[in-house]
Amino acid sequence: MSDWTDKIVGARMAVDGTFAPEVDASGFSRQEWGLVMTSVEFEIEGAEDPETARLVANSDNLEAVVPELKRVAEMQNQMQGGGRSNSGGGILDNVKSALGLGNGTGNDQGVDEQRLAEARSLTQRYAEELQSHLEQKGRWADICAAAEAQSDD
Repeated sequence: MSDWTDKIVGARMAVDGTFAPEVDASGFSRQEWGLVMTSVEFEIEGAEDPETARLVANSDNLEAVVPELKRVAEMQNQMQGGGRSNSGGGILDNVKSALGLGNGTGNDQGVDEQRLAEARSLTQRYAEELQSHLEQKGRWADICAAAEAQSDD
């Protein structure tokens, strides 16, 4: 049996398109938003009753991604302006960072709580829009049933 989340791939693609203006109006670039979404897992709370069930964005892994958002923004700025980043880092620093060993500059500043809060809020709004889309297409009850069956396994 496939994972219930596999059954919503097409719906996610549709919602990605309709949600794009909200991403554009946020503090995230499309590349940053893509990175945010890689860390989010969707869950259905109360899947046994589609009438009250709720699709939620589990953003527990988001904190690990938020520091990378700064690097994405720096890379975008470099590509647009052709200049060098002020991070002072090179390839070795990027490898250290990817391995979780810091950025090698002695300049680690941890998680930007404001960006984290914005990402959590935006991912939950996305989940709400995705649930609404599934409901409008008449697929929500089937998705809830699949999630419920999977949780029984």
